[in-house]
Amino acid sequence: MAEDLKGCQVVCKVTTSQLQTLCRHEGIVCLDLGVNRKQMHNFEVEYLCDYKRTLVPGRKTANATGVPKEREFYLVKWKGYPDHMNTWEPRKNLRCVELLRQFWDDVFLELQRQKKTVVPNQFETELSSYLEQRARHRQSLQRWEAQINCVGGLTKRILVRNCVDLEGPPNNFTYINNYKVGEGVSMTTMAVGCECTNCLENPVGGCCPGVSGHGFAYNECGQVKVKPGEPIYECNNMCRCGPDCPNRVVQRGIQHTLCIFKTDNGRGWGVRTSERIRRHSFVMEYVGEIITTEEAERRGQVYDRQGATYLFDLDYVEDEYTIDAAHYGNVSHFVNHSCNPNLQVYNVFIDNLDERLPRLAFFSNRGISAGEELTFDYNMQIDPIDVESTKMDSNFSMTRSPKKASLITGSPKKLHMTGSPKKDPLMIGSPKKDPLMIGSPKKDPLMIGSPKKDPLMIGSPKKDPLMIGSPQKDPLMIGSPKKRARMECKCGTDNCRGYLF
Repeated sequence: MAEDLKGCQVVCKVTTSQLQTLCRHEGIVCLDLGVNRKQMHNFEVEYLCDYKRTLVPGRKTANATGVPKEREFYLVKWKGYPDHMNTWEPRKNLRCVELLRQFWDDVFLELQRQKKTVVPNQFETELSSYLEQRARHRQSLQRWEAQINCVGGLTKRILVRNCVDLEGPPNNFTYINNYKVGEGVSMTTMAVGCECTNCLENPVGGCCPGVSGHGFAYNECGQVKVKPGEPIYECNNMCRCGPDCPNRVVQRGIQHTLCIFKTDNGRGWGVRTSERIRRHSFVMEYVGEIITTEEAERRGQVYDRQGATYLFDLDYVEDEYTIDAAHYGNVSHFVNHSCNPNLQVYNVFIDNLDERLPRLAFFSNRGISAGEELTFDYNMQIDPIDVESTKMDSNFSMTRSPKKASLITGSPKKLHMTGSPKKDPLMIGSPKKDPLMIGSPKKDPLMIGSPKKDPLMIGSPKKDPLMIGSPQKDPLMIGSPKKRARMECKCGTDNCRGYLF
């Protein structure tokens, strides 16, 4: 039997650090792990659990001022050792400056919450227990941060901070940097490469944007210069130009250090930038699972009840696919809504020119200071005269404030678009098409749009709720109080609309 096991290898499920700690604990020298007799009694502080001050025995004062001489002690949790082996150590023995800073940050935050101004000589059990929970919570966030930054495709570090409560990493969420293709969605490479050697100064045939009938989207600094809603066509892996091409911006990934943080005003997790971002600069993509509209409608019913909004329609030409970032996504999963946002969404095409499947990229619409939260408007609307619209899932499009919930049939600039105006969008009162028809003698329901196409039906005798879409397909039902819950906006801006949708 032993002969059969020669050359057999088994993957070790313990880290090198854990093996080193185990060797020191058992007094075993292992040169392969870097544990020798000199390092046998080296211990590493995992975190600090408690604190106390005591008078120096034999002395009542330190000097003529009469101030008592005191010594500080910290209860230390040693890395790799169980809790019952924690020891009280004097301050002079501790060289873990960062752990000491974190410990006192937690102390002052908790004392402030308890409305106390004096640090006691010995902490109460409640405070000590809280400090240990905070230390363990910080470790869980550090592990999550490490997992995020191990995902391929990241060019800048993503930080994770929670100084508000003890909520840890989200459940049922997997961090990804590339789109996950869902069932029923087919993505094929359809790009055609350019022959440019300098795409900005000497584009051949208009470069990749010119082939698609559009202009160059970026300036020499990589800042977007086209209007919101106009598509961006970047160079792809079939192009002659190199990775430093000025027409490769979104595909280079995040270029700023960002931080996922817990907000202190009840808006859950948010994202802020750790460095200054110039106006019109690329910030991040909205990454998630690409699903069909039918599947998005089904999931939307569930998210409605949960009060979540992670569905983003890919409606550049038609509303056929949706990005769902609820369970798979990148840092954009945590970006909050604002009625006065600092991010704007653009449709971007790189290796896939299928206009039904654009990539969604966030660009800054103004200069953003370091430490400022990043936000976008979940219900953004673009002027349909000039550009296409990009918005969160239209499942929620009519569940906003009562003052704004009515269907607008006036100015085209206020019309809620469901697609590109260049791709035959739904028009109400268009002078080029049949005008608004109310009470047609041949048909009972109200018809808006061209009678040659599937009309918009409002108040059908057979179905009470508002129907938008073709009667041959599953219509989008809007207005049912059982299926559409209005979501209150908590952005706190001066021009807040009151409701997200």
